Amino acid sequence: MDVIASREGRLGRIVLNRPQALNTLTLPMVRAFRRALDEFGEDDGVCAVFVAGAGDRGLCAGGDVRVLYELETAQKRRFADFWREEYELNARIASFPKPYVVIMDGIVMGGGVGISAHGNRRVVTERSRIAMPEVGIGFFPDVGASWLLSRAGAIGPYMALSAASVTAADAIDAGLADLTIHSGDIERLIDELKVIDVAEDVDAALRRLARRPDDGQLSPYRRLLAEATAHEKLGDVIAAFEREGSEFSLRAAADIGSKSPTALKVTRALLQRAAQAPDLETCLTNEFKAACRMLETHDLYEGIRAAIIDKDRRPKWSPDRLDAVSDEAIEEILGGDATPLPTFKSWNPSPYPPWES
Repeated sequence: MDVIASREGRLGRIVLNRPQALNTLTLPMVRAFRRALDEFGEDDGVCAVFVAGAGDRGLCAGGDVRVLYELETAQKRRFADFWREEYELNARIASFPKPYVVIMDGIVMGGGVGISAHGNRRVVTERSRIAMPEVGIGFFPDVGASWLLSRAGAIGPYMALSAASVTAADAIDAGLADLTIHSGDIERLIDELKVIDVAEDVDAALRRLARRPDDGQLSPYRRLLAEATAHEKLGDVIAAFEREGSEFSLRAAADIGSKSPTALKVTRALLQRAAQAPDLETCLTNEFKAACRMLETHDLYEGIRAAIIDKDRRPKWSPDRLDAVSDEAIEEILGGDATPLPTFKSWNPSPYPPWES
């Protein structure tokens, strides 16, 4: 089974069990995860849920977009079903009424961020590498990432536009995670959670194992990130990084400049809308509309080809310049063509209170 759900004492466990593919998500996995989460949420005998990925490489590397690439042209619209149900799961996680302890160990990307960063007890380790790399495949950070990254300070836009991965400390600084433990303590944490009696026991166990995070790798560049990403035009963002001239800023400029121009502009627009959005569900709706329209774009399939299929890392974007992507084209993508729009439902009970350090 690609998702293993079990119960030990008063703890519900969900394990992504596809380690050979770095636990990338498929539609059956999303459905199995949702069923398990709903059952644990409604079971009064379960007072917390624990989520992890099988293997030692990471929690989850995202959605399995190889499936999208390999679908026949007439069938590609079916991939919208994956996004619809994945985003519904993200909304459920964000409003889960019990402690939701997720281990963000190793690689956590794309859809992996969706099933972790929306939770209420997000645990990172010294091995964590967290990223939203979608602009590199001609797409945009989805799974509610526009909501998360628009509220992550200067780190958020940088992660979204550059596809850079961040460490545990940077993830905590950006509000994508809550606390860090050593990877060697994961099994000890599981053992302690197996014997909890009430939800409050979860935080006691986490505090016993929590460690002070190191300084984030991005902390020396906070001012640069804030100033550079504040520019309205993406060309000016890249130019600001280039002007600063340090190794870090030149790499940031090159990283952003190598991504799909269309994806970059869609990403920036979604972040701007998310900054004014009243809730996560609004952002998920905006992302779903844009995702459905992106199914018709050249860059999504070219990006998947270059990164995952042929792995030549040499995508040929079309258009290949930011100034060749019109505002009208971006508005058309943001308008979407998904009707009727799905409702990204949350739990009726109030979400469990967030972590307090």
